[in-house]
Amino acid sequence: MSKEFTVGDRVRVIELPRYVKTAEPIPMLRPPNVIQLGEEGIVLDRRPGGYWGIRFSQGAFLLDSQYIEAVPVTSQTPPETENSPESSSPT
Repeated sequence: MSKEFTVGDRVRVIELPRYVKTAEPIPMLRPPNVIQLGEEGIVLDRRPGGYWGIRFSQGAFLLDSQYIEAVPVTSQTPPETENSPESSSPT
Protein backbone atom coordinates (compact mmCIF):
# COMPACT_ATOMS: atom_id res chain seq x y z
CA MET A 1 0.00 0.00 0.00
CA SER A 2 1.34 3.41 -0.97
CA LYS A 3 1.61 6.09 1.69
CA GLU A 4 0.43 9.58 0.89
CA PHE A 5 2.42 12.71 1.67
CA THR A 6 2.02 16.38 0.83
CA VAL A 7 4.67 18.55 -0.79
CA GLY A 8 6.59 20.19 2.06
CA ASP A 9 6.03 17.33 4.55
CA ARG A 10 9.02 16.18 6.60
CA VAL A 11 9.74 12.48 6.17
CA ARG A 12 12.23 10.06 7.75
CA VAL A 13 14.06 7.14 6.12
CA ILE A 14 12.92 3.94 7.85
CA GLU A 15 14.71 1.44 5.59
CA LEU A 16 17.55 1.86 3.10
CA PRO A 17 16.92 0.68 -0.46
CA ARG A 18 19.56 -1.32 -2.36
CA TYR A 19 20.35 1.85 -4.31
CA VAL A 20 18.93 5.38 -4.60
CA LYS A 21 18.09 7.35 -7.71
CA THR A 22 18.87 11.05 -7.95
CA ALA A 23 15.90 13.38 -8.58
CA GLU A 24 17.45 15.05 -11.62
CA PRO A 25 16.20 15.40 -15.22
CA ILE A 26 18.55 12.51 -16.08
CA PRO A 27 18.53 10.38 -12.89
CA MET A 28 21.61 8.45 -11.82
CA LEU A 29 21.80 5.46 -9.51
CA ARG A 30 23.82 6.05 -6.36
CA PRO A 31 24.87 3.73 -3.53
CA PRO A 32 22.51 3.73 -0.54
CA ASN A 33 25.11 5.29 1.78
CA VAL A 34 24.43 8.78 0.35
CA ILE A 35 21.51 8.87 2.80
CA GLN A 36 21.41 7.52 6.34
CA LEU A 37 18.82 5.43 8.13
CA GLY A 38 16.73 7.85 10.20
CA GLU A 39 17.72 10.88 8.11
CA GLU A 40 14.96 13.43 7.61
CA GLY A 41 14.12 15.26 4.42
CA ILE A 42 11.45 17.42 2.79
CA VAL A 43 9.04 16.10 0.14
CA LEU A 44 9.57 18.00 -3.12
CA ASP A 45 7.10 16.22 -5.41
CA ARG A 46 5.36 12.97 -6.29
CA ARG A 47 6.59 10.85 -9.17
CA PRO A 48 4.86 7.99 -11.02
CA GLY A 49 5.06 4.52 -9.53
CA GLY A 50 4.80 5.53 -5.88
CA TYR A 51 8.10 7.44 -5.85
CA TRP A 52 8.65 10.69 -3.99
CA GLY A 53 11.23 13.37 -4.69
CA ILE A 54 12.83 14.20 -1.33
CA ARG A 55 15.48 16.82 -0.47
CA PHE A 56 18.09 15.49 1.96
CA SER A 57 21.32 17.10 3.16
CA GLN A 58 23.32 15.37 0.39
CA GLY A 59 20.87 16.26 -2.41
CA ALA A 60 17.48 15.30 -3.82
CA PHE A 61 16.64 11.64 -4.33
CA LEU A 62 13.70 9.50 -5.42
CA LEU A 63 12.47 7.02 -2.84
CA ASP A 64 9.60 4.57 -2.90
CA SER A 65 6.99 5.24 -0.22
CA GLN A 66 7.85 1.94 1.54
CA TYR A 67 11.21 3.41 2.63
CA ILE A 68 9.89 6.58 4.29
CA GLU A 69 7.45 7.65 6.98
CA ALA A 70 5.98 11.02 7.93
CA VAL A 71 7.65 12.87 10.78
CA PRO A 72 5.03 13.92 13.35
CA VAL A 73 4.65 17.68 13.61
CA THR A 74 5.39 18.98 17.09
CA SER A 75 4.16 22.38 18.12
CA GLN A 76 7.06 24.30 19.53
CA THR A 77 5.64 27.23 21.41
CA PRO A 78 8.03 29.44 23.35
CA PRO A 79 7.68 29.25 27.12
CA GLU A 80 5.49 31.89 28.68
CA THR A 81 7.36 34.83 30.16
CA GLU A 82 4.60 36.29 32.31
CA ASN A 83 6.41 35.65 35.59
CA SER A 84 9.94 36.30 34.39
CA PRO A 85 11.88 39.17 36.00
CA GLU A 86 12.23 40.94 32.65
CA SER A 87 8.48 41.25 32.15
CA SER A 88 7.56 42.43 35.64
CA SER A 89 8.09 46.07 36.47
CA PRO A 90 8.49 47.42 40.00
CA THR A 91 5.60 49.62 41.16
